[in-house]
Parts: sequence; structure tokens; C-alpha cells
Amino acid sequence: MAKKGESTTEGQLIALRRAKLEEQRRSGRAYPNDFRRDSLTGDLRERYGNKTAEELEFMHVEVAIAGRMMTQRLMGKASFAHIQDMSGQIQLYVKRDSLPEGVYDEFKKWDLGDILGARGIVFRTQKGELSVLVGNLELVTKAVRPLPEKWHGLTDLEVRYRQRYLDLIVNKNVRENFRTRSEVVTYLRGFLTRDGYLEVETPMMQTTPGGAAARPFITHHNSLNMPLYLRVAPELYLKRLLVGGMEKVFELNRNFRNEGLSTRHNPEFTMLEFYAAYASYEDLMKLTETMLRGLVMELKGGQTRFKYQGRDYDFGEKFQVCTVKDAILDYNTGIDKKELEELPRAQALLNRLEIPFEKSFGLGKLQIEIFEKTVEPKLEDPIFITKYPAEVSPLARRSDQDPFYTDRFEFFVAGREIANGFSELNDPDDQAERFRAQVAQREGGDVEAMHFDNDYIVALEHGMPPAAGVGIGVDRLVMLLTDAPSIRDVILFPQMRPYESKID
Repeated sequence: MAKKGESTTEGQLIALRRAKLEEQRRSGRAYPNDFRRDSLTGDLRERYGNKTAEELEFMHVEVAIAGRMMTQRLMGKASFAHIQDMSGQIQLYVKRDSLPEGVYDEFKKWDLGDILGARGIVFRTQKGELSVLVGNLELVTKAVRPLPEKWHGLTDLEVRYRQRYLDLIVNKNVRENFRTRSEVVTYLRGFLTRDGYLEVETPMMQTTPGGAAARPFITHHNSLNMPLYLRVAPELYLKRLLVGGMEKVFELNRNFRNEGLSTRHNPEFTMLEFYAAYASYEDLMKLTETMLRGLVMELKGGQTRFKYQGRDYDFGEKFQVCTVKDAILDYNTGIDKKELEELPRAQALLNRLEIPFEKSFGLGKLQIEIFEKTVEPKLEDPIFITKYPAEVSPLARRSDQDPFYTDRFEFFVAGREIANGFSELNDPDDQAERFRAQVAQREGGDVEAMHFDNDYIVALEHGMPPAAGVGIGVDRLVMLLTDAPSIRDVILFPQMRPYESKID
């Protein structure tokens, strides 16, 4: 009988496979762990892919390989199959006369999705395909459930995200995307390490959430009988390390923000944050540009150009720089500069643009509302946006030229923010006042406003050197470099609702 969620046909297939598994159990051969491979299929292709049939026959290369059976073509006394491991696929040539007695008949009973171990000789078929002539064959793992009916083209996003293991089995490009993700993280870590940064770890569970304007997840510590918050950012802890004399630090970290799901947002996501003493936001703008350009060249074979969603991008040219205010004026016709400088006129401007806002919003917050709604989606080419209002930058140092603004930048490409950095606020009194303003916003109903972190203020009172820091959204960066339209395509296990109440 088919279980809940299974079709009758699928249930019947599972029953047949379970019957075969029971036969294995009776013979004591179910799920063995004594097969040891000595080669990967990708290595075989790299080493012997350009060898002729004659050369391979002379070399007589014996190998032990293992992988999931993806195809099976039965033909009397000889058959073909393809197995897939982490590096790719290779064809097996399975002959009755080349195998121990009874193994060939067993092989004919095995199913697609089963994991096999094969020992044999590398050769090239008459059609020219690099293959392994099998001398012994074992069923290493019985797959009780079949691969999706159309496994060779699994496109159902619901299945792909919920059952990522199936996605990885059947979609080569997905495996490559996550290999690229690993390469991105490796490059970022190596770049900063070579530049003298020390990798550190900071708490994921915090007594006071801080470091970003975001709604936290709340949990409870039973022994201490107290609430704890999953971190929204590691920033305040990393800057405590600057106080302690660790002057260049970084963390590749998981953050958690209690927000909605979208193609650009997942409640659990990866950030790179790095901080340097005796540096300004301009210094780290230069470093960020150098790092990102080098990353693109590393992944694209020395090239700086790549495509994302059908559009060309070039990280070879110097990135543009523009202030928030100038960007609003550049991307919107019919806006007078003075409308961005006076609160009543700015409120009237948002009404005219049909952008909702709260009466409590100050001039800086109104500017950002306009920027986010009318400018951000248009920032296609790499660009640094600078001079963010202090009202929306509670941890950034005020500009010496105009304290209404801060020494801050955000990096945009393809219409989305990738990085956020600023000269750090190290004046404890100014920081305390900013925290109090955030608390007032929370009391006014802003659930994303920050808490007052007294311990952090105490740390600043011990003296933090002038510094700058940057946060880079790793998931969005990987989206860009793998041509992925959704953040779910670059997170192995994205957040999903329970299957019974799945997202449309």
C-alpha cells in the first residue's frame, strides 16, 4: 500500500525494491561498508580522456570506483551502465564472462539509484567512450526509493528545494553551483588571511541582539531561565575584539533575521564581516573592490566580464561612486534638491511618489525610503553608494564635513545590495545616544530597531581605535556569480514551510 504523499505507482516500485532489499538482508549482504575505491570518475577522465584505445590497452589501468547508477542498458550477456560520483560519471561495461559466477544475474536485478562498487580496467569502447570493463561488481547501497520519474530533468522547484539531495543527484549545474559557492568562501577567507586578518568566531546566541536593524529570533535557555536571541549580525562582538587589541579580524558567519522569504531573503543566511583598526570606510571600499574583482577573475579564468540573467557585467573597470542624495537626483527626473533637504517638502515628495511613510520618520529616513524605492532596482553596474544619513546608520561614524550623514557605503550590482561598510563609531557617548534613539523607535513600534547594548558601551568606554568594517552578503554574491535568480538556488537547504502548508 502506498504511503501518504506517494502515488500508487511509486508505492508499488518501493515495494518491489524493498523485496529486493529483504533478499539482501537474508543473505547478509545488505548495506556493506567494506568496499574501498581508489579513483574518482573525474580523475579518470582527466588522466585518460585523451588516450587512445591502444594506449589504454597497453597501460592496463586497474581501478576501483563507486557511485550511483544513473543508467542501465541490459543486453543479454553484456550490458552498459553509468555510475555517478562527486566528480562526474563514467560508463561501466558489464560482461557475464568477466564477472564471478552469479554477479551478472544479480546486476540485472539492481535498480537506477542503487550505489555500486566496481573493479575493472579502463578502456575505450568501439564508439570511443572512456569506460571501465568490470571484473567485479557489488551492490553497496540499495536505494529503496526511485529517482524522480523524470530525474534527467528535475525542474519542480518545490521538489528541488525540499529534497535538495535529489536536486544534487540529477542536476549537474546545481552541483557545480554549490562547488562554486565553496570556492567563493575559500577565496574570501584566503584573501583576508593573506592581508593579515585573523579569522574568529563570535556567539550565535546573544543576550542582547545588535549589529543590524532587523527583527531577531527569540529562544529560551532553560538552565538560566532567560531569553536568548539568535544573532542578526556579529558586528558588536567583532568590534569588542578591536577594543581588545585584535586589530584586523573577520568572521564568515551565519545570521538569523525574522523576516519574510523572497528571491533575495532567507531567514538564515551567510555573511562575511571584517574589521580593521586605523582604517576608514574609503580604505575598505578600495579593499572590497580589489577583493571582488579578484574573486571574479579567480572564478572566470582571469576574465572580469560575466553574464547574470542575460545581462553583461564587468568588474574590470573602476567601480562608480555616488552619494545617496546624488543618486536620487540622477535616477529621478522632476525632483528638486531642496525637496531632499527640508522635512515638510520631503514628506510632500513621498506623497507625490506614492511611497508610504510614518510621521515619525526624520529627513534621513525619508531620503532612504525614496532611494530604496526609486533607485536601488536601477543600480545595475557595480557602484558604491556613500553618505548615508545618520538616522539610518546607528553604528557608523558621522561625517566631519556634514554630521547629518555618516562615513558609510553600500555596494550595489544587478539592482541589489551586496556589501555594507562604514567608518566605525567609537565615541561611546554618541553611540549611547544613537542606541537611545533606536530604543525610542522600538517603543514607537519599529520591531527592527536596535536594543540598547550597555556592555558594548562599556567596551567603547575602554577605548576602541578608529576603525572601519564591512559586511558582505555571501549568498547574494554567489547568486551573482552562478547566474542564480533566487537565493534559494544557492542555499543548500533554504527555509520552507511544512509540506502540508507549502508556499505557493
